[in-house]
Amino acid sequence: MVHQAPIRLTAPMRFFSTPILFKAVLFGSCFFWCSCENDVAEVQALGKRTPGVDEGRQIVSYLSMGGTLKARLNAPLMLRYQGDSALKTEFPQGLFVEFFNDSIKLESTLQARYGKYLEAENKVYLRDSVVVVRLNGDTLRTAELFWDQNQQLFYTNKFTTIIQKEPRQTLYAYKGFRSTQDLGRITYYELKQGSYIILPDSTLPAQQ
Repeated sequence: MVHQAPIRLTAPMRFFSTPILFKAVLFGSCFFWCSCENDVAEVQALGKRTPGVDEGRQIVSYLSMGGTLKARLNAPLMLRYQGDSALKTEFPQGLFVEFFNDSIKLESTLQARYGKYLEAENKVYLRDSVVVVRLNGDTLRTAELFWDQNQQLFYTNKFTTIIQKEPRQTLYAYKGFRSTQDLGRITYYELKQGSYIILPDSTLPAQQ
């Protein structure tokens, strides 16, 4: 079934099935609740870089829920800004995240050269060579990606390349996409003429 929706991207987007996942693992003050594979002080190397900015290097952090591993994050540098009206956490040298299902099997991965979490908006912003990969090999590449934690949706209005493994094909969404966390429900915007994509019968909530 071909699914090409209107270009309008005003509704919140849904990506992660676990509501607190990204906030706990990546971008909130909850980040350091997760255990690290080495000594906490050594791995995080947390210290004051400048007034109001905490710095962590060679970050390796885990999130477990109910005793089950849910995600693992790797980042060479993390900057946590405090003491102003726009609290945020930055990963200026990039980040790589692995997500696991309830059976602790790898479900998907996400990487970008830059990431930022804006606490006031409860929203994640990723840019520069953003790549999302499903376990089945489907890959999405775009220059910019947002994650709205309140609605748990990924979305972008930037040009997106979709490399689909089965059936094998490459698609081009000129106005981006929105998707659930496992890429099981995806809406592409302005697909390249002649491209097609088989989607489940279910669709995402109507835009507002």
